Amino acid sequence: MPKPHPALQRLDVFVGEWEIWLSIGDQDTAIGRTVFEWTEDGAFLVQRSEAKVAEDIPPEWVAGSPFPVTSVMGLDDASEELSMLYADGRGVHRVYRMSFDGGTWRVWREVPGFDQRFTATFSDGGGTINGYWEMSRDGSTWEHDFDLTYRKVA
Repeated sequence: MPKPHPALQRLDVFVGEWEIWLSIGDQDTAIGRTVFEWTEDGAFLVQRSEAKVAEDIPPEWVAGSPFPVTSVMGLDDASEELSMLYADGRGVHRVYRMSFDGGTWRVWREVPGFDQRFTATFSDGGGTINGYWEMSRDGSTWEHDFDLTYRKVA
């Protein structure tokens, strides 16, 4: 088994089970759970998410629901840059860059026609993560996509 890289230890705060809420404005669009756990003796952090889409949301959100979602986070040991491989129930597969400084978590991708970025902050002693996703079709004009809140339960 690979030895875990010490720079990955900063991701230990994610490990555990979390309740998640996705919302647009004041309307919850999905509620569920996500689990972060180490795999390969600490070489990668895996996130698995499941959620139920709310019944009273626009049909396009129901049709576009990504759940279940799996992400694998890892590290380039030369640059110590984090990355995240993402796959979801729609058959979408993406590669994101990632950073985490202990309080702010950022995830982003730059792809012509559909850039994305996620920014989140930890609060409540690490028990809550509040974040939001944005998207850009032209690489310069950003639109708020949805909010995402995590609350640690175990």
